[in-house]
Amino acid sequence: MFRERTTGQVVVMGRKTLESLPGGKPLPARVNIVLSRKKRIRTEGILAVKSAKALFKLLQSYTDKEVYVIGGGEIYRELLPFCDTVYVTKVGCVREADTFFPDLDSDPAWVLSEKTHSSYIQDGMIPWEILVYKRNGPAAADAESSGVRS
Repeated sequence: MFRERTTGQVVVMGRKTLESLPGGKPLPARVNIVLSRKKRIRTEGILAVKSAKALFKLLQSYTDKEVYVIGGGEIYRELLPFCDTVYVTKVGCVREADTFFPDLDSDPAWVLSEKTHSSYIQDGMIPWEILVYKRNGPAAADAESSGVRS
């Protein structure tokens, strides 16, 4: 589902998320934007910005595309107020982690609109499902940010 939705679109990520991709390379067939205040990004196929304001200005060049925020934790926290839709894959197991996505089930700004898919991870029979949340009311007032997805 991720590949189907994001191919041909814009993906926004942080530096650590870029580094976690295979070979630290951008995702193919997408506009890859990295938001990073700390480190200068000089990776071929990456557009780099240092602030949300710069990101929104750059996104004005891509009004014909959907924008997906794909991580990490700091980027989610910063851009979630500007999102109107969130796709969440919930995995039915507990693992050690150092980064967490906000609990949209307990946030009145969000409402669960659909469950698009559920299944099991083959090896361990671990259940997972994809949930779609819609903003309960308008996203942040910044007009440049409308249509951003997480």
